[in-house]
Amino acid sequence: MQAVKITEHGDTDVIEYGEYSDPDVDRDEVLVDIKAAALNHLDIWTRRGMPGIDLEMPHVPGSDAAGVVEEVGPDVTRFEEGDRVAVSAGVGDLRMDDPTLDPRFHIIGEHVQGVHSEYAAVPEDNLIPVPEDVDWAVAGSSCLVFQTAWRMLIDRAELQAGETVLVLGASGGVGHAALQIADYAGAEVYATGSTEEKLDYAREHGADHVCNYEDEDFADWVLSETDGRGVDVVVEHVGAPTWQNSLKSLTKGGRLVTCGGTGGGNPETDIPRIFWEQLQIIGSTMATPDQVDEVMDLVWDGTFEPAIREELPMSETPRAHEIIENREGFGKVVVRPDSEL
Repeated sequence: MQAVKITEHGDTDVIEYGEYSDPDVDRDEVLVDIKAAALNHLDIWTRRGMPGIDLEMPHVPGSDAAGVVEEVGPDVTRFEEGDRVAVSAGVGDLRMDDPTLDPRFHIIGEHVQGVHSEYAAVPEDNLIPVPEDVDWAVAGSSCLVFQTAWRMLIDRAELQAGETVLVLGASGGVGHAALQIADYAGAEVYATGSTEEKLDYAREHGADHVCNYEDEDFADWVLSETDGRGVDVVVEHVGAPTWQNSLKSLTKGGRLVTCGGTGGGNPETDIPRIFWEQLQIIGSTMATPDQVDEVMDLVWDGTFEPAIREELPMSETPRAHEIIENREGFGKVVVRPDSEL
């Protein structure tokens, strides 16, 4: 089969698209004929290399994909040949109340081989059904970011109707999902972006107030818009470049919830502000199966709208990485196996 491969850590020139061994299907796995997949910023970090993660090379990246069941292992009970499915990439012990807290929790495409290929063998527990009327681009691009944003806001930050939320980078993957979820939850939504086009998108998808962070300090803007109060919740996924301003944007007793640090993972922090303002710093990773089902039902029925910034053949995956790294456009970059085009 054909697959995207990372041959070593580095820049986009380490990405190849070519022959790769057909996957073996274990007893509890499903062989999926991939129709569409998508990139996340996680794929950028996986390509560059992350401390503590030693990957076998060549590595097939990719945590988002959808397709048709081609074959099932003998222990599979939930799916059969011909079913439409999407990948939910978090792998944990389902006997636990919260599998994301399993010490062995890992993510398909980051810690183990991913799904940016013509075919992928995926554990049955990491697949969800896709309705017949859902477009493959939507099915293959929405699961990781919507489950992440849902858990961040609804479960970890316990967002309530009437509260105020600041969503950073509201046109990116997690950002555009968090924007819609915060609006759905009944919050007053503040959003940042770097261009007028991105701010227009934010307004159209739930933002009540928008700020171009290229033109003004977003923390000063938030304090001005809220008469000095600040917001109840900040959705953080940028890290070092925004961390201090994110803390500054919170009201007393406010909650900062973070799922990553795409701009840098080791920011300076303001400990006096944290204890004096009694702030909460909340980490969040992926979602439980029940949370995935809950939010993806809202994607499938059109309540939430995944933004697709571009669709490319998998052979142009280096270009897909560049689009994300250069922050071009908004939403997800979809890649399809060349054989599907």
